[in-house]
Amino acid sequence: MTILDGTEVARAVRRLAMQAVEDNGGTEGLVLIGIRTRGVVLAQRMQKEIARAEGTEVPLGVLDIALYRDDLLTGGCDAVFRGSEINFDVEGKNVALCDDVLFTGRTVRAALSALSALGRAKAVRLYCLVDRGHRELPFRADGIGKNMPTASGERVFVRFFEVDGEDCVKLEKQ
Repeated sequence: MTILDGTEVARAVRRLAMQAVEDNGGTEGLVLIGIRTRGVVLAQRMQKEIARAEGTEVPLGVLDIALYRDDLLTGGCDAVFRGSEINFDVEGKNVALCDDVLFTGRTVRAALSALSALGRAKAVRLYCLVDRGHRELPFRADGIGKNMPTASGERVFVRFFEVDGEDCVKLEKQ
């Protein structure tokens, strides 16, 4: 079942970008960091929206959390490490951490661990396209494109044109 179509995804990304700027009090000191894979696309799109609205391009980085996952040693992890691509110092910056779906909070925990290895940010705020609930760790997003309470037997799929050839968010029963 389609929850968000392409137009609704674009609108949600625009809202998230403007919320990140507002939360930061402008673009000064703001950096966007996307969590691989679809969090990167979200961050790239937010960067474009900020540039369009504010006339300035905020720095953008790619964060690979594969080595920081808590299921790495249990065999439950099939993630492949491709490396982070952050060519700026996060020290003292306001980081807008971007991901496609907020679920248990374990990805956020891993991302915060990976970020702290790079330096001490002034603040880290989380922006997610979809919050589906079912938190196992005490995290909440500062900006959410769509709250979508789900049953435990359902899966949320975010599709971005850059990766999947279409823009939408789908809910499927397992």
